[in-house]
Amino acid sequence: MKIIVCGAGQVGWQIARHLSGERNDVTVVDSNEDLVRRATDILDVQGVTGFASYPDVLERAGAEDADMIIAATHADEVNMVTCQVAHSIFGVRRKIARLRSRSYLDAIVSDLYRRDHLPIDVVISPEQAVAEAALQRLSAPVTFDIESFLDNQAQLMGLHLDDDCPVLNTPLRQLTDLFSTLRAQVVGVRRDDTLFTPGAQDQLFAGDQIYVFCHSDDMDRTLEIFGKARTRQKRVVIVGGGNVGLAVAQALEKRVEHRVRVKVIEKNRAVAERAAEALERTIVLNGDGLDSDLLGEAGISKADAILCVTDDDKTNLLTSVRAKSLDCPMAISLVNDPALIPLMGPLSIDAYINPRATTVSSILRHVRHGRVRDVYSIGDGEAEVLEAVVLKTAQMTGKQVRDIDFPEGVLMGPVNKRGRIIIPTADTRVEEGDIVTFFALSPEVPQIERLLQVSIDYF
Repeated sequence: MKIIVCGAGQVGWQIARHLSGERNDVTVVDSNEDLVRRATDILDVQGVTGFASYPDVLERAGAEDADMIIAATHADEVNMVTCQVAHSIFGVRRKIARLRSRSYLDAIVSDLYRRDHLPIDVVISPEQAVAEAALQRLSAPVTFDIESFLDNQAQLMGLHLDDDCPVLNTPLRQLTDLFSTLRAQVVGVRRDDTLFTPGAQDQLFAGDQIYVFCHSDDMDRTLEIFGKARTRQKRVVIVGGGNVGLAVAQALEKRVEHRVRVKVIEKNRAVAERAAEALERTIVLNGDGLDSDLLGEAGISKADAILCVTDDDKTNLLTSVRAKSLDCPMAISLVNDPALIPLMGPLSIDAYINPRATTVSSILRHVRHGRVRDVYSIGDGEAEVLEAVVLKTAQMTGKQVRDIDFPEGVLMGPVNKRGRIIIPTADTRVEEGDIVTFFALSPEVPQIERLLQVSIDYF
């Protein structure tokens, strides 16, 4: 595909890296010449310097024969106008825009984004995606990463293995024999800063970070086997009352099954007042989350978790450390800079949220070929988890798993067969209509897409 990526910042860069690595024809557009040069020097992409919304700039980027445009600049209005120009002048068929403003997002319900109004096919909201990721982390506090698949019937969990993990030094093949009724499988292991897909003979060691897929009903049992216990939060402190913090607090207020007491700390008075007006039961405190006295007033020593989601990474990290020193058992931090992620362990921060990864995942699920329903980006773009529908003439249809030519670095995860979630074995036959999941290291993603593609006869 020929794809134009507008915006060479963190999100645009990562999208361009993914797509160019899969042999797409990618052109990066940005008004910052240095960012464009960086992209063209490091990535296999073309670059155009200029404002993405200008027709002459899009023309130089090759919009006349582009299949897709992804508008991911920092300005909502630029992204919207870019899609309008791409549609009206160049007839680009697929247009994706990243929008941040809540007002623009609320306009979705009023049919603003239609071909005869403002022609945007897909609207991506970074703040909404990050808020959903934060809620996922809070739902399973012993995980450092978690995402739902197969209509919430399967969970991908990231777990850090401690010295007391009961299944250390045990080959994965033996785990399958020991827990034959457990619908779970280890699909990824990060050891010594290297992520790989394990084989049946591989063992797990203390200090490993693993990604394990499990049936949602077996989540508690899976956590127990790996030495974790699932707990429910009753009290949560949120530092940062902006779009993300407000969205999380509102979602927690709406929970009926078990009520969560929430307190929000926001430094900016105007933002704090806006959050207080929007929330019903949540107490909003105006002040600095790094202030020990203010954390004490928020009841941090009795809280089950603190969620730090300000727009400053260092504030989030330091506030998390301060909260842990005040006996808060769980700290989750929003971290934009991937260079800071290795500090999570030494700082004893339990989980982090990478806004770039969540936004990239949101965009990629609308870019993938075939019948891909969902995509989740792992780490700093090291791997992807894909969910897809198997069509009649796909290469893998009708084959047993043992006969499918999966590249090294790919493992098939849970499969939905006519409503029943199974963990595939070598004997499992992939059939038309199955919904399959894969854990794939990034270089192997194109091969998975080829296995999912249908022949021309299908059309």
